[in-house]
Amino acid sequence: MNISEVSARSGLPTKTIRYYDEIGLVCPRRDTNGYRSFCESEIQKLAFLARSRALGFTIDDCRNLLVLWENNNRASADVKRIALSHLDAIDRKVHDLVSMRRSLSDLIDTCPGDHRPDCPILKDLASP
Repeated sequence: MNISEVSARSGLPTKTIRYYDEIGLVCPRRDTNGYRSFCESEIQKLAFLARSRALGFTIDDCRNLLVLWENNNRASADVKRIALSHLDAIDRKVHDLVSMRRSLSDLIDTCPGDHRPDCPILKDLASP
């Protein structure tokens, strides 16, 4: 199967598929003309990677999850450890975003938003 067909089936852009090939996440065989030729198992890997990335897993996490997915002797605890670590990172980001939102909302509330040049938002941004 060529890269265009694989892109349509996996939902990934061809550029992403090429990148995943370059970094070794997938290893399609090459035809004599040098074009990538994908088999069904590569499409499954790409769909796995697409879903993993959609959940925000890093490339390194995806690489580790892919190794575990392909290993029938894996321990589910290893998979759970990666997922829990990622969930912790998400929770930290959510906390940071909520804090940023609160700060920005407070700044917006202090700004009269009128014709005068005085702006508490700019004043706060300029303060150390």
